[in-house]
Amino acid sequence: MTTTNEHISARPRLMMRLSRGRLDLVSLDPANNERPIDYQPYSVNSGISMAANLREALRTCEMLQYSYQRVIAMIDAQALMVPVDLYHESQKETLYQHAFPSSANHQPSTILDTVVPDLNCVALYPINRDLKQVIDEHFTDVRYLCAGSPVWRYLYRRSFTGVRSKLYGYFHDQQLDILSYQQNRFKFYNSFSATHMQDSLYYLLYVWNQLNLKQEQDELHIVGDIPEREELLEQLRRYIKRAYIINPSGDFNRSPATQIQGLPYDMMTMIVKGR
Repeated sequence: MTTTNEHISARPRLMMRLSRGRLDLVSLDPANNERPIDYQPYSVNSGISMAANLREALRTCEMLQYSYQRVIAMIDAQALMVPVDLYHESQKETLYQHAFPSSANHQPSTILDTVVPDLNCVALYPINRDLKQVIDEHFTDVRYLCAGSPVWRYLYRRSFTGVRSKLYGYFHDQQLDILSYQQNRFKFYNSFSATHMQDSLYYLLYVWNQLNLKQEQDELHIVGDIPEREELLEQLRRYIKRAYIINPSGDFNRSPATQIQGLPYDMMTMIVKGR
């Protein structure tokens, strides 16, 4: 006899990744042996809001016509990290607007939170209110997630490999997130614009020096949608002996998710390693 929970978990699930000017969709169907992971990037119309784009996608995209029991909405937005022991949910709007005062001048947003227990912190991030309303009205069981959180947790666990200190650069959506860990916390986390290779090189080397990492001994790993990746790696190795590009296929034991062209690294990590 199949229990209710088993029945629900066996049904297809939907993952949506929403960022500035981009909408990515993944249907996960463990019962489909031929295509357990179906990825579709949706072509966004830059002339209308993301909420309007999602309404249109819900009307026209075949993948979104299925009645999903559960939906994971991964939101790519500027995140504020708050230590768990200092976090009070009632203050999240104030905390975020104080850290990012310019956000108050943008379209009305709701501040969401994602707890990252491995790192003893809570990530605060905004979602446009109209966009959230569209999602909540269409889907009955939605779990919101800061898009970077699966990557932060995976790289944290990965940092235990070997004895050398490590700095990570994660490229996505023309942004560069630079991360370093100490014990069970972030030692460093910040996000920079990464539209040009030279800018990325500068930010990585600046943070490397700021953290007093050792040129001959410590390691730098970069991953994601890396602009001019080979040239960037060549330039980094002029200053840092142990600089590497993470290969998701090798890192994730050739998981089927790593063979999907264009699948964002955070969605890939979520599928393979969980949140």
